[in-house]
Amino acid sequence: MVDVAYIRVSSADQHTARQLDGLTFAKTFTDKVSGATTDRPQLQQMIEFVREGDCIHVHSIDRLARSLSDLMKLVEEINAKKVAIRFHKENMLFTGDEQDASQNLLFQIMGSVAEFERSMIRERQREGIAIAKAKGVYKGRTKAVSNEDIRAFIASGKSYRAAAESLGVSLSSVQRAMKE
Repeated sequence: MVDVAYIRVSSADQHTARQLDGLTFAKTFTDKVSGATTDRPQLQQMIEFVREGDCIHVHSIDRLARSLSDLMKLVEEINAKKVAIRFHKENMLFTGDEQDASQNLLFQIMGSVAEFERSMIRERQREGIAIAKAKGVYKGRTKAVSNEDIRAFIASGKSYRAAAESLGVSLSSVQRAMKE
């Protein structure tokens, strides 16, 4: 049996130190990306790494997933490999064996709370952006390459796709620059 840790923070400037602090694991997988998606490199590597009898340790439910459906799918996928998963903050262990009905209910409630919290964060973010736009403070993200640079690149005889690759922007950014 191998004890494996999964740690996730939403951005590169956040710290992982508080998660599973003081515990020792054979291997630790750390993602510095949003939990809004399961498309996380270290999460996928961890799922491929673990074998029957192993146990994955996660600080809390919201560190594994921010939506109830993603959370349920991940736990089910992990348990299908005969791998246990332990959530330390909630003191819950899922092995895939017959589970306690009250533990499953609590698990789903906690997952729903994490999903609700994520939706509230997005709502507050949208409200803040709308207020900043109304005040003329928020102008959106700064463009990586100016429209003039894109047009000059195209004018030199390059294709839209070649311009996108060379300038490090998306094809749609090139198309938008050419329309303006």
